Amino acid sequence: MPTLDFKGKHHIYAHHLSVPYRPLERDERRSCNPSGEEDNLIIHGDNLQALKALLPRYANRIKCIYIDPPYNTGNKDWIYNDDVNNPPMQKWFKEHSPVDNEDMERHDKWLCMMWPRLHLLKELLSDDGVIFISIDDNEVNHLWMLMDAIFGEDNFVANIVWHHRKSSQNDIDVSLSHNYILCYAFEKSSFNFNAGDVDESKFSNPDNDPRGPWVVDPMDAPNIRENLTYEIINPNTGKVYLPPIGRCWRFSKEKYDIAVKEKRIIFGKRGTSKPQYKRFLSEAREKGVNIFTIWSDVGTAADGTKELIGIFGRGQPFATPKPTDLIKKIIRVSTDKNDLILDSFAGSGTTAHAVLALNKEDRGNRKFILIECEEYADTITAERVRRVISGVENAKNKTLKEGLGGSFTYCTLGEPIDIKAMLTGESLPSYPVLAAHLLFAAAGISIGNTKLAQKNDDGLFYSEDTNDYYLHYQPDLAFLSSDAALLTQDHAERIRYASRQNGKKAIVYAAGNYIGQRELTKMGITFCQLPYVLHER
Repeated sequence: MPTLDFKGKHHIYAHHLSVPYRPLERDERRSCNPSGEEDNLIIHGDNLQALKALLPRYANRIKCIYIDPPYNTGNKDWIYNDDVNNPPMQKWFKEHSPVDNEDMERHDKWLCMMWPRLHLLKELLSDDGVIFISIDDNEVNHLWMLMDAIFGEDNFVANIVWHHRKSSQNDIDVSLSHNYILCYAFEKSSFNFNAGDVDESKFSNPDNDPRGPWVVDPMDAPNIRENLTYEIINPNTGKVYLPPIGRCWRFSKEKYDIAVKEKRIIFGKRGTSKPQYKRFLSEAREKGVNIFTIWSDVGTAADGTKELIGIFGRGQPFATPKPTDLIKKIIRVSTDKNDLILDSFAGSGTTAHAVLALNKEDRGNRKFILIECEEYADTITAERVRRVISGVENAKNKTLKEGLGGSFTYCTLGEPIDIKAMLTGESLPSYPVLAAHLLFAAAGISIGNTKLAQKNDDGLFYSEDTNDYYLHYQPDLAFLSSDAALLTQDHAERIRYASRQNGKKAIVYAAGNYIGQRELTKMGITFCQLPYVLHER
């Protein structure tokens, strides 16, 4: 199978694994009606580090990811500044930044930027989840190969073409009127689009059929299949029909005879035409309508700009906002009412606006997570969401004027959790933060909406089918340097007894211990020394 290669790939290949874990720190002042652990989130910080911070709680939980990364057009400089711990790589970045049209390696740098982010995004997706990525001609070919490499070409779902511009561009030879939205599933066999709404105006009931309104569908279908090729005789005229050249009938002769008995086969309004099949509105509603790959009914880039100006009431506050209808359609066709939606290139906050608008329309309880690294995370991204929650005073739309309701918690990234910072006491994470990190790093367990805390005096903080997890810790350097932080014989005996009562093994995190691992193994205890166990991330 062909492989994607680019300059810097060998340096960046496993970079997502070495990104330090930084806990989320809540900023109540910038939050809006914060509502607890499972609140919507707006995170200000580097999206690579923010994605890593989400893993202990949200790994394998996100149903829909939408991102609108830099298109790398060369028209606007951007700087690749991931902290890759490799001197040649750092020198390359320094010598060739910012990235513009003159940079012959700008495609390589774009791929270096996307590679680790897509790996972390994949870890966050649920088994039946899906990711949508907006892009244009500059990088669509590279992105397609990148997604094949990370998500697998078998999980490609669709390349959606968005009709994003309806006015003509006079400054170029061919007026660009479309962008792409690449769509991949985590596991294609587990993902299905939600069907669209049926256009009921096309259905009628001219013969007063008791089964209700109907339309006629052609009897023929693509391909040639011998068991679906047979003669159909019009009972009114005696004329014999065969499928058109290169096609076959839509079902077998036996099913056709059943359809005749059910009075579902008609031969035109006067009974003198080729056979057609009655399809009832009740059936159509149940099945829905498949989505198309060309989207021209979701607004344009200009509509996104008008929307944003209407919210802020001033000049264009953001260069390229997406229209809310576009993101609403993405969410509508890929999620249910209680799903999680993530946007790690949040920009003007359209994704949050779309989630809140859909929840208002169908009384859903979808949740959003936005990540934005730029300084406007508060003044534009979060401020837009605050305004649509509370109401936009001069909005023409009545619902938007009244406010969509909802809440979010604004977060920043705390100091990295690492060995040196813990040894010196420079950075000592809280008990719940350290517990969640250790659980994910050591066991790959994402706690979801569980709130971790010390459940008893021995430090039990989590249990699963085969293991009990203990953390003997206080975020206090004096405690961690004292004998009180060590696992003693009495402490270990209590843990051994409790775990054996439950038929489980015990994993204990502590700063040190007085017992050898051989003895602990006999007791069914695995000891993990803090902070050195952190390297296992």
